[in-house]
Amino acid sequence: MSTEPSFADLLAEGAAAPVEGWAFDWLAGRATEERPPWGYARLVADRMASADAALDVDTGGGEVLAEVPHPPRLLVATEGWPPNVLVARRVLRRVGGSVVAVTPDAPLPFRDAAFDLVVSRHPVRTDWAETARVLRPGGTFLSQQIGPGTVRELSEAILGPLPPPAERHPEQAVAAARAAGLTVVDLRQATLRTVFHDIAAVVWFLRKVVWTVPGFTVGRYRPQLARLHHRIRAEGPFVAHARRFLIEAHRPGPPPR
Repeated sequence: MSTEPSFADLLAEGAAAPVEGWAFDWLAGRATEERPPWGYARLVADRMASADAALDVDTGGGEVLAEVPHPPRLLVATEGWPPNVLVARRVLRRVGGSVVAVTPDAPLPFRDAAFDLVVSRHPVRTDWAETARVLRPGGTFLSQQIGPGTVRELSEAILGPLPPPAERHPEQAVAAARAAGLTVVDLRQATLRTVFHDIAAVVWFLRKVVWTVPGFTVGRYRPQLARLHHRIRAEGPFVAHARRFLIEAHRPGPPPR
């Protein structure tokens, strides 16, 4: 007869699993999240097929770019977390991409009008002025971003009640893009059901998606994790809701040749 793993065993499992890169394969069978309806990876692949020079900002482990079937002549990515830089360089080598390690909040290390396409999935922060600067006239910025209060239910299960989110609203992104001189041509939003089946999945997720509970460690939040573990055991999977938005903007001017 099988027995369920203990709370301590699940904590240890979630705390030991590697979190490098930006893939979520480790959660298979332990947590699920609905996908946005617009198909970001497909949209990126479509744009890449007609691009000459492209940049992926905050590439993570290069997972999205690695699936591009027809990469452009020049393919560059930036990443600010050192463990991810190593992963992304290995992953993107097979599609001819290079990865530049960057410092958070520093200007993009590229010349003006260097790219006709800039993409970014779940950027930590979008520097709209820098994005506009490195885009060629007629160039495109395409990004899937994290919306306000994403998986707020999980944040509050650990931290308690939180004030309404002040940042990451799509309207703020649109205003910032326009202030940088870009023309917003598409904006879509989605709320996605996210389900955690055990506390190991919660621990791993909080270690990886660090803005959910800033400064998270198992030791610091063990009592809250214990309460959530018992809730899952008694009531079933814990449900939260991720929020995403897609934004596409163009730099005015004649299309790049």
